[in-house]
Amino acid sequence: MRARAILSVLVVCAAAAVALAADASVGTWKLNAAKSKLSPNGPRNNTVVIAAAGDNMKVTVDGTGRDGKPSHNEWTGKFDGKDYPVTGDTDTDMRSYTRVDDHTFTLAGKKGGKVVTSGRIVISADGKTRTVTTTTTDAEGKKTSATSVYEKQ
Repeated sequence: MRARAILSVLVVCAAAAVALAADASVGTWKLNAAKSKLSPNGPRNNTVVIAAAGDNMKVTVDGTGRDGKPSHNEWTGKFDGKDYPVTGDTDTDMRSYTRVDDHTFTLAGKKGGKVVTSGRIVISADGKTRTVTTTTTDAEGKKTSATSVYEKQ
C-alpha cells in the first residue's frame, strides 16, 4: 500500500513537471523594440523571465522606468486570475494573470485595489514570439497603450 502511495505521488509530480516544461510562457524573453509600439517616455520591460517556482510561476522583469533609470520587479503566483503581490514596481502593487489557453493570457495590474494596467499576452504557435498589448491609466487618468514584442532566448 505504501509503495502505491509513493508511486502515485511520483506520477503526479512527473505530470506537473511535464506540464510546466511544456508551458509556452516559460523562458527568457527579450524585447524587440523595433517590432514594438511603445509609449513615449513610458516604462520599458527589456527582459522578462518566466520560471516555475514550486507550484507557482515567477515572473521577473528588468527594464527602464519612466524616469529612465533601471527597473526591476518580481511577481510570484498562479495564472488563475487571482491577485498576487508585486515587488519593485512603483506603478502596481498587485498583479494577476489568467490563462485563456496554452498561448494566451490576460493580465491586470492594480494599485491600491484599482486596476491601472490591463492587457493581453499572446505567444506565437511556434513559441518563439510573445506579444504583450497593454492599456495603462496614470495617476491623472490619462490612458496610454503599448504593444511590446519579445523574442524567446
